Amino acid sequence: MTLLKLDSVVSGYDAILAVKSISLEVGEGEIVALIGSNGAGKTTTLRTISGLVRCRSGSIAFAGDDLTKMQPHAIVKRGVSMVPEGRGIFHRLSVTENLHMGAYVRGRADPEDLDRVFSLFPRLKERAKQLGGTLSGGEQQMLAIGRALMAAPRLMLLDEPSMGLSPILTDVIFETIKDINTRLGTTILLVEQNAFQALAVSKQAYVIESGRIVMHAPSEELAQDPEVRKHYMGEI
Repeated sequence: MTLLKLDSVVSGYDAILAVKSISLEVGEGEIVALIGSNGAGKTTTLRTISGLVRCRSGSIAFAGDDLTKMQPHAIVKRGVSMVPEGRGIFHRLSVTENLHMGAYVRGRADPEDLDRVFSLFPRLKERAKQLGGTLSGGEQQMLAIGRALMAAPRLMLLDEPSMGLSPILTDVIFETIKDINTRLGTTILLVEQNAFQALAVSKQAYVIESGRIVMHAPSEELAQDPEVRKHYMGEI
């Protein structure tokens, strides 16, 4: 079943079109990767889905709802949460307070959801009273993902979750992404410059260049494609 469908979506900033007629689909229960170079339109695509950037033309459908003109808070209520590039945590709030902020659209945090986040990220439970700004980069990424999970999303949009992390922490984050998908059943649309990791964890993948989708295939196939390996996986 298709959970998210973008059909000929165009969006951007003022006179600049960063996304130029993108169409893609994400099946329920899948992890789908969107890979591409800096400035290709990956982040703008996620921000358009979440309502932070206006969709100028085309349509965005999620679980039978038309998200195209919805406000961001209404989209979160429908079951779409975004983990932004740079994490965007509240530095002066504690770990627990940050997590409670993730549940704002539900009125209050569900203790079971909090326990679920702490089971996924034991480090956050250990640092529950610690201020967000004092956490390491990896812990802040865990907190950002945990905060998004507090809204109990059907679809999570992940923007560059490995940015600034060591290889060891990157492995931890990607293992957790798989865990969220398999244990919680959360569908994930993943934007990631680390194409090797993105293709390893996902089922389907799209390649975006200059605001347009130029390739789409099962992730295993794209991981073996010579052009993908050359341009996005560092092979010569």
